[in-house]
Amino acid sequence: MMKIAYYLPSLYISGGIERIITLKANYFAEQFGYETVIITSEQQGRQPYFPLSEKVTHVDLNVVIDHAKGPLLRKIIIYPFKYYRFKKRFTRLLDQLKPDITISTLRRELRFINSLKDGSIKIGEFHVNRINSSWHQTNTDNPVLRRISNRNYARFVKNLQSLTKVVLLTREESTYWAELSNYVVIPNFITIPPLLETSSCTQRRVIAVGRATRQKGFDLLIDAWKIVASKHPDWTLNIYGEGDKTQYQRQIAAHHIEDSCHLRSAVADIAEKYAESSIFVLSSRYEGFGLVLIEAMACGVPPVAFDCPCGPKEIIQDGSDGLLVKTGNIEELAEKICYLMENEDVRKKMGQQSATNVSRYRIDRVSRQWKELFESLLER
Repeated sequence: MMKIAYYLPSLYISGGIERIITLKANYFAEQFGYETVIITSEQQGRQPYFPLSEKVTHVDLNVVIDHAKGPLLRKIIIYPFKYYRFKKRFTRLLDQLKPDITISTLRRELRFINSLKDGSIKIGEFHVNRINSSWHQTNTDNPVLRRISNRNYARFVKNLQSLTKVVLLTREESTYWAELSNYVVIPNFITIPPLLETSSCTQRRVIAVGRATRQKGFDLLIDAWKIVASKHPDWTLNIYGEGDKTQYQRQIAAHHIEDSCHLRSAVADIAEKYAESSIFVLSSRYEGFGLVLIEAMACGVPPVAFDCPCGPKEIIQDGSDGLLVKTGNIEELAEKICYLMENEDVRKKMGQQSATNVSRYRIDRVSRQWKELFESLLER
């Protein structure tokens, strides 16, 4: 029986990486019969947000670093001690587990994982893109900071090169990694269960989904909606997600579009909300992949999306199952949304095509790619 060990900081957050890894681990254990272990370090006794299969083992190292409480100076002072404890417990656990394959989500464990002698094959798994990630080289005029940044980044790349494989989410992302010859592209999969009925595309509702961060570009969407609402006041926009939405509420009020633009809390059954909508909008400035995009398309909702890096250009067949817009172009975004509103037959056809085309991201198809990767590595 193959044994797989995953590491990520925690499972209690309702984020994309937590959802993907939980579902992937469940599938590996239940469908492939793998002995699957998820290692965390910052669970703090909380329950996983997404349910884990009884066949998946969860072990927490109980070393809180990312979400440690207290003054910043104290955190800086005690960080080396916490990091040492994290490394020691991580190393000891892998020696006990002796997995066939260990998968890193490229956090602090990447600094030492290649040196471990537990016998497992080490794989790195990206969930962000290189250009907009926090570990990308810092643009600064300060020579000292620039030198430190460049040194850290060079070490990061060297650690990536030492992994047996690095899994990237899109072909576009691979073009940014000339330094890597050990990568393979495996996309994310649709994380919502299949619907008995997809969207009819007849409701006058537009939907957007994501955490309230600058990345998701909801400020751009709200500006675009001001244009849309002036032409189609009978349509509504619902933006679902967590985070501080104060600035967006002020923006909506300033545009006088409170009657048609609504900020909603995150919901457990987002598929139901997709199915009640007729257009999905992805206004992100950048993405690691675009999980909500394939979810909406699986529900038969035609998307209008910025062609940001990375994901939308590979997922959407422009003009067939959705529409692409130049990133940041508010006027064009409004124009494409209005086009789908004004052409119901086109909207319905694109919705049907979306549900058909996006089936290539079904969990069984994507998981098969992982299975083939694991087996090929173990045959070496």
